[in-house]
Amino acid sequence: MTGRPELRVLVVVPTYDERANLPRILARVRTAVPSAHVLVADDASPDGTGRIADEIAARDDAVHVLHRPGKRGLGAAYLDGFRWGLAREYDVLVEMDADGSHQPEQLGSLLERVADGADLVLGSRWVAGGSVLHWPRHRELLSRGGNVYARVLLGIPLADATGGYRAFRASALETIGLDDVESQGYCFQIDLAWRAVRAGLRVEEVPITFVERELGASKMSRAIVAEALLRVTEWGARERLERVRRRFRRAGRVDEVRA
Repeated sequence: MTGRPELRVLVVVPTYDERANLPRILARVRTAVPSAHVLVADDASPDGTGRIADEIAARDDAVHVLHRPGKRGLGAAYLDGFRWGLAREYDVLVEMDADGSHQPEQLGSLLERVADGADLVLGSRWVAGGSVLHWPRHRELLSRGGNVYARVLLGIPLADATGGYRAFRASALETIGLDDVESQGYCFQIDLAWRAVRAGLRVEEVPITFVERELGASKMSRAIVAEALLRVTEWGARERLERVRRRFRRAGRVDEVRA
């Protein structure tokens, strides 16, 4: 981002039982983008992840820790992290998993697009140049299918609206609003991307290589997938109903003019 004003970047990393992964991912972020700050949003991990985060933060002024009272979900962790960062006037807020699946070495490509004027940049697995490593075929089909479903029902012109590696301008988060966001997992990601598109913000995708975690257990569950399917269906139906209502209202105005 040479020649441009330096953007204050906050990388939000939600954690729950990630003690094996956290030191690695924090070290990689600090090496890849030394000017970025990191906020670990820990959900009272029983394995001591929060304590490890505190120890690292005590040694590094660019690492911060937000202790949450319990396991309340990925979406809620990001929302708390965003609010923490907005209150401290960071310019860019980044979503990044703690398990290494989102490679910090690719963060620069997302930040470059933000510096060029994008409001939201998605790290995409499903655009040209994007890829996934070590995923079983059924999981790839689930992800691709979920994105097609969201694209068709919601009219989102994005290849990877469910991905969780993304960079928001602070102004974009303020524009789309966070107070009524309640969704989690895949659905949380779709929700925020859809809000950004509907608000007319500049949303771009850059290719990333997603790497399946090596340590610890995935937090993805059938309940999260089911929530995404249910909510996207509900949102799509509501959107179509609203379009029909708008057509009828316009038709009614035309009839009044003719009369």
